[in-house]
Amino acid sequence: MQEGSSEQEFNSIRASIAILNSNLDQQNQRKISVLNELQNLQEKIRKEGAESKVKKFVPLLENLKLLERQESEIRCDFDAKRSSLEAEVSDLEEKIAAGSDSKMLSRGLDGSLNESLLKLNIAKRELAARLRAIVSIKRQLDDAPSQSELIQYERRLSELNAHIQEKLQQTRKFYATYNALLEIKELMLKETSLLNSINSQFQEAIASTTGRMKLIESMQGIVKGSQQKLGKVQLGLQEEQKVCDALKERYTAAMAEQRRCYSLLKAFQEECARNEKLQTQTSS
Repeated sequence: MQEGSSEQEFNSIRASIAILNSNLDQQNQRKISVLNELQNLQEKIRKEGAESKVKKFVPLLENLKLLERQESEIRCDFDAKRSSLEAEVSDLEEKIAAGSDSKMLSRGLDGSLNESLLKLNIAKRELAARLRAIVSIKRQLDDAPSQSELIQYERRLSELNAHIQEKLQQTRKFYATYNALLEIKELMLKETSLLNSINSQFQEAIASTTGRMKLIESMQGIVKGSQQKLGKVQLGLQEEQKVCDALKERYTAAMAEQRRCYSLLKAFQEECARNEKLQTQTSS
C-alpha cells in the first residue's frame, strides 16, 4: 500500500511537470505568433508606408514586451517548481532504491500532508475573514436607504410638515377667536356695569342742577373713553388688514410661481419623452 501511494505521488509530480511544460510551450507559441505578426507588419509598412501602420505596430510591440515579461516570470516559476519537484522525486527514488523503511517514507508523506493541510486551514481562515468583511459591507449597504426610500421619506416628511402647519394655523385661529371673545366679554361687562351705575344714580342726579351737570360730565367722559377705545380697536383692525393684504399678495405670487413651475415641469417631461423617443429611434 505504501509503494502504491509513492507511485501515485510520483505520477502527480510528473503530471505537474507536464502541465508546466505545456504552459511554457503555449507561451512560446504565443511569442512566435506575435513575432510573425510583427514581421508581416514590418513588410507591409515597407510596402505601404509607415503612417498607416504605426497604430497597429505600437500595441503589438507592447504585447510582445508583456509576453516576454510573462515568459520570464513563468520560466522562473517553472524552474523553481521543477527543481523542487525533481529534488523531491530524486529523494523519494533514493529512499525507495535504498529500501528505506516504509514507516519513514509514510512519516515524510504524512509531514508534507500535514503541512499542506496547515496551509489549507490558513487559506480557509483568510477566506472566512474576507467573507465576514464582505458580509459586513453588504449589511452596511443594505442599511443605507436607497434612492426610492429617500424619495418616500421626503414625501412623507413634506406631508407631515403640511399637516403640522395646518394644525398650527387652526390653533392660532382658535387662540385669536378666544382672545377676541374674551375682550368682547370684558367690554360687555364694563358696559353692563356702567349702565347699572347710571340707572342707579340717574334719579338722584336729575333732581338737582349740580347733579345734572355732573351726570353730563360723566357721560362725556364715558363717550370720550369709548371713542379712544374705538380708535385703538380701529388701529388694530387696520394693522390686521394690512397683514391680511400682504398675505394675500404673497399667496397670489406663490400661486403664480406654482403655475409657472407646473408649466416648466410639463415642458421638461415632454422634452424627456421626446429625447427618449429619439434615442430609441437612433438605437434601432
